[in-house]
Amino acid sequence: MLAILFVACAVVFAVAFFTYGRFLERRFDVDDNRPTPSHTEYDGVDRVPAHPAVLFGHHFSSIAGAGPIVGPIVAALAFGWAFPLAWILLGSVFIGGVHDFSALIASVRNRARSVADIARESLSPLAYRLLMLFMWLTLVYVLAVFTDLTATTFVQDGGVATSSWMFLVLAVLFGLSVYRLRMPIRWASLIFVPLVFLCVWLGQLWPIPPAAVGALTGWDPALVWSIILLLYCLLASVTPVWVLLQPRDYLSSFLLYASLLAGLLGILLGGFDMQFPAFITWHDEKLGSLFPILFITIACGACSGFHSLVASGTTSKQLDKERHARTVGYGAMLVEGLVAVIALATVMMMASGEEVGSQEPTIVFAQGMSRFVTVLGLPGKLGYAFGLLALSTFILTTLDTATRLGRYIFEEFFQLRGGWSRYLATAATLALPLVFALVELHDAQGHPLPAWKAVWPVFGATNQLLAGLTLLVLAVWVRKLGKPIGFLMLPLVFMTTMTIWALVLLVGQYGISLIGVVAIVLLLLAILLIVESARVMRRSLSGIGQ
Repeated sequence: MLAILFVACAVVFAVAFFTYGRFLERRFDVDDNRPTPSHTEYDGVDRVPAHPAVLFGHHFSSIAGAGPIVGPIVAALAFGWAFPLAWILLGSVFIGGVHDFSALIASVRNRARSVADIARESLSPLAYRLLMLFMWLTLVYVLAVFTDLTATTFVQDGGVATSSWMFLVLAVLFGLSVYRLRMPIRWASLIFVPLVFLCVWLGQLWPIPPAAVGALTGWDPALVWSIILLLYCLLASVTPVWVLLQPRDYLSSFLLYASLLAGLLGILLGGFDMQFPAFITWHDEKLGSLFPILFITIACGACSGFHSLVASGTTSKQLDKERHARTVGYGAMLVEGLVAVIALATVMMMASGEEVGSQEPTIVFAQGMSRFVTVLGLPGKLGYAFGLLALSTFILTTLDTATRLGRYIFEEFFQLRGGWSRYLATAATLALPLVFALVELHDAQGHPLPAWKAVWPVFGATNQLLAGLTLLVLAVWVRKLGKPIGFLMLPLVFMTTMTIWALVLLVGQYGISLIGVVAIVLLLLAILLIVESARVMRRSLSGIGQ
């Protein structure tokens, strides 16, 4: 039964790509004869045309992160898998995919500028400033959440830590081979992709023990890994994209495709039954009500505002031709939806019980991958490590992309120029995630919580509200072009309503605490931006009507 359901989901995504994806292309008059910013504004650092396979790997790896794995598992354990599955399917096709594709095309048509910069022309200078601030705060949350998750994974499995750093060395060598030695991508892939999978095996042979990390520094191993990861983000953000970002994301994509394939074959051949309840409750004690909390718990995998930052931040600067946008922008969102379905499947085949709901989502996913690869005749322990490595790879790609995007926004906001500006902007972006790593956070009852778990509710609400605000900017931009905006308005209204509702509930839940105050600030900021945008949009539309 699980196999039939999974195949049905895959068919839905495939049909959507060839039907609704083409509809979106027609809406935006996509044309390969129109040059993209990677050619017209080539600079050798950020604006570099990329092969569509390389760019898809970068975009998919960057947008996926831990979101399509952690969010669906958390939601399914709390509410059951039925509503999360419906949201993933409908959200990916009609909301998330539309959001990602539209943001990418809008940025390409505006010299690869950010959504906030487009808002400056389409809305007003105030809307531009507010959106820039909102976007930067979202990226800070992304970094805080995913740094903690990655550090936790490295502590849980030292072999994953070893494999991750070996993999980064391979990425640099791959970049040098392709961009400096001019080795064809096909031949470089034949050499380096097998080495990526060799790293999985070598990591288990030579793990980095958490005890050794703690003994060497005298600090908590998770804190040490968090600091190392933030230093890595600092380095990765300021290097040219061809050195690390493009090759690392391209090679990462094969590891992620392999996890998709392992999940696909494991589900199809394993004969697993769906044992976990399809529905549990309308209200979970820890998360809250299914409506609207489901829609902020599952962001990546259905719809995520962070995707617009990637699409208009790094991807638009590397798009070679406009027709690649459907594959990269819309297609990557659908593949991410498939990742979310596989994450849900790891819950569906679990036997329900009191101990199940308390498990960490990373462990649930790794255990599921272990069962999938066992079906293929591979050792379960290797599958477990492979699941954790795939998850940490998702996160690492998101970490340095988010840092680079935060650097772009900080430089743009303060109009910083010169080589030194990228170091200052990167350091400013990483400062708050470092604070989150150093302080101990608590839940509404005062119990200590991991940073990712404490921040996740507000991160989800902020992320989803950013999607709604991005859709608002895009709707105004498209309307000014004289085109219909119905395909943007319905997602816009839905995402904005659900996330404002969720932020109000979070303020009531956390009160005057760190999380509660942040939720209040974000709520006020969002309301100001919505009011300003609505005012400008009404004035713009009335002018068009005259």
